[in-house]
Amino acid sequence: MEPPVVAFIEAVDDANLPIIALYQDATKTQQAALRGVQMEVAIDAKLPRLEKQGRMILLQTISKLGKITNKVFDFKGDDTIKSEVIARYLEAERDARETGEIAISPVNYKFRHKGSIEQNGQRVELFQITPKKKRVGLFKGDLWLDAKTGMPVRESGQLVKTPSIFLKKVEFTRDYELHDGIAIPKHIVSKADVRLFGSAELNINYSNFAKQESAEEPASASVAHY
Repeated sequence: MEPPVVAFIEAVDDANLPIIALYQDATKTQQAALRGVQMEVAIDAKLPRLEKQGRMILLQTISKLGKITNKVFDFKGDDTIKSEVIARYLEAERDARETGEIAISPVNYKFRHKGSIEQNGQRVELFQITPKKKRVGLFKGDLWLDAKTGMPVRESGQLVKTPSIFLKKVEFTRDYELHDGIAIPKHIVSKADVRLFGSAELNINYSNFAKQESAEEPASASVAHY
């Protein structure tokens, strides 16, 4: 009896599809449009195992050089939530946004097209993305793109390497909405396993985007104030 024939199928990388090139251009446009912008951010966080929770309201500003500052207006809740959950999240977010080494691009990721759906009357292209390296800030999961503009609609998945020794696992879903052809953050849900504290859950909403045309570059722009 002849040995069975084994077929080896090479994984398909769809990074060269036209929609990915459109997305790369859209990302540059989005980053430029979001510089000099400020927005209100409401963060609800909790540590279910410890029965602790808190809510922070802040004003987030992205300078014309891309530096992020957070000015807290109000916080209600347990101080552990403020210092060990929300502050750590904001620090990790700022570091991720200010580096180009974790961009969702063919340099860092493999793309696999999964199909398309209709959402709010628009076609959305669905991709599974897998990082080529295990680097802080990169994630394995899904990327949804608006078929017309290439702008991101949703990013979701799990970080392949956590930004802190205090975090063992980080999962998230980040939704965007289109305003004048630009994708702006709308809502983030994140869940992380935090050493010593157990599971941490965050629910983040963005609102009241405003362009600060005459805003000057703050001297301490890279420092977030908690």
